[in-house]
Amino acid sequence: MRPRSNSVNRGFVKNMTICANEEFKKSYFDHERWDVYQVSLELIIVIKDIVEKFPRGNAYLVDQLQRAGTSVPLNIAEGAGEYSASEKVRFYRMAKRSATECSSIFDVCKQLQLISEALYTRGRELLLRIVAMLTKMSRFNGMPKKSAAQL
Repeated sequence: MRPRSNSVNRGFVKNMTICANEEFKKSYFDHERWDVYQVSLELIIVIKDIVEKFPRGNAYLVDQLQRAGTSVPLNIAEGAGEYSASEKVRFYRMAKRSATECSSIFDVCKQLQLISEALYTRGRELLLRIVAMLTKMSRFNGMPKKSAAQL
């Protein structure tokens, strides 16, 4: 039997790549559908807008706020990928702690007059939503199966 020519193999690979790309466009990760994840991404934009306006000499606050803010969606995504309810709750609690850390940093920035009232208010609104959703997610995932099913 004669082996396939390279042009036939290239065509097969190209078709497989096209199919894989189309399938990828249709797929998504569970956490990407969640409101809490989308709101946490909005928070990242607000944080970017805040730190861009910081005067020199405040790198420690910039770094702390960026790290805490980024930690929120990362922990939500990591928790979503877990199978164990206790592990999910652990990551959702870490995300919640990072969100409350951001809130505290916002307060420090406000006291130091490094943040506008509009950005402070917008950031706090997002953080309050995120913390409320993460609290519910932690409680729901931490419930015994029987109690969760009754909701």
